[in-house]
Amino acid sequence: MDKYRLLINGELVDAEKSFDVINPATEKVISSCPAASHKQLDQAVDAATHAFPAWRDLSMDQRKAYLLKLADAVAQNRESLAAVLTAEQGKCLDDARGEVDGTVAYLKTINKMELPFEVIQETATSRVELHRRPLGVVGAITPWNYPLLLAMWKIAQALVVGNTVVVKPSPYTPLTTLMLGSLAKDIFPAGVVNVLSGADELGASMTSHPGIRKITFTGSCPTGKKIMISAAANLKRTTLELGGNDAAIVLKDVDPKEVAKPIFWSAFVNNGQVCAALKRLYVHEDIYEDLCTELVAIGANVITGDGTQDGVQLGPVQNRMQFEKVSQLVDEARASGARILLGGQPMDQPGYFYPVTLVADVSEGDSIVDEEQFGPVLPIIRYSDVDEAVRRANNTAFGLGGSVWSSDIDSGIAVAGRLECGTAWVNQHCQIWPTLPFGGIKESGVGVENSEHGLAEFTTMQVVNATEAYT
Repeated sequence: MDKYRLLINGELVDAEKSFDVINPATEKVISSCPAASHKQLDQAVDAATHAFPAWRDLSMDQRKAYLLKLADAVAQNRESLAAVLTAEQGKCLDDARGEVDGTVAYLKTINKMELPFEVIQETATSRVELHRRPLGVVGAITPWNYPLLLAMWKIAQALVVGNTVVVKPSPYTPLTTLMLGSLAKDIFPAGVVNVLSGADELGASMTSHPGIRKITFTGSCPTGKKIMISAAANLKRTTLELGGNDAAIVLKDVDPKEVAKPIFWSAFVNNGQVCAALKRLYVHEDIYEDLCTELVAIGANVITGDGTQDGVQLGPVQNRMQFEKVSQLVDEARASGARILLGGQPMDQPGYFYPVTLVADVSEGDSIVDEEQFGPVLPIIRYSDVDEAVRRANNTAFGLGGSVWSSDIDSGIAVAGRLECGTAWVNQHCQIWPTLPFGGIKESGVGVENSEHGLAEFTTMQVVNATEAYT
């Protein structure tokens, strides 16, 4: 599309100010993007508030029909959405197409779900029912790693149970979300879906806005804490899916050749820019060097480059700030005596390109282990005892995901159950499905998204207690 506009009350509108969106592969401006004002935020919240009663009063099946129309519109615009997604996020074009396809699949899966309803007590003259009711206006603040898919997570869950939404994408990747808004304009009643782009200050205004009943946010732990503080002013509901520093424990009974490939791509999916990617790899000392060798063999053949070029498997780090953080973590590890098995230096070309990097002989206390790198870097940590590995894996403020790799599934499940995280996988990692609840513990989040459990978090519980007798 030639021009990007905000969606407010069913109309595409301009903003007085704008900001540039940068292609991370070229460091050049892709497009100018509207920066919504505080007045426009008020207008969007007012529109969503006025649209709420009629949207709430539709049946769930009627609301699902609208979401299926949105799924069709996204599918019909697959190539244009994927091209813009690659330009603003950096991921390879095939991966961008996969994100568009995943967005469509997510909408169709949500449409098969129902809210729980329960008669919790019944007699000949009375009945007590437990219902789930929508909250009102939901503010959705979305990240830059999967800007289209994660926006749809929030939009679809909020809408299908009867809420209206105001969506704010990351200022790094606002364009595909604005395109989504232009599609929604012709599908939903005015005010049901509103899309505003802008800087971080706009998100802060959303979290404190008295007209917004719930904030759903995916992003960093520090920002999540600020949102909780801001939302407390009017007891706004929150669902916060925050950072992770996921540990994987590889037991000594595995064959390094068999597990190397799934472990590698669990760490480097989307160039490592996934909250639930594998970010700390604990390997038993008996197979440590063998697994390092297998991982290097895989990583050495991975092609990093501009996502529009044929054969490229991984794109750039999405923004300069993250690129500099990744570089600093590797530099600090090297200076502390770590063994750089592969990569370890920025690529000598325009763009925020950092190659696949494997770092051995590190441990807790090293920044590359203690902090979430959120990029194409994997620290590999040696251990000698499973109990020790579990203790070290759990010794963190993070608690999003974790995994155990073993040739014996029962052993894997037993160890996985001891990990302090929202999702524990066995012989896999970063497998996230719409039908399964997803969220973190500790500082990795509050609440869950996806599945009927996630839908319920976009509602409030109401008990209807009825009797024929006047009491």
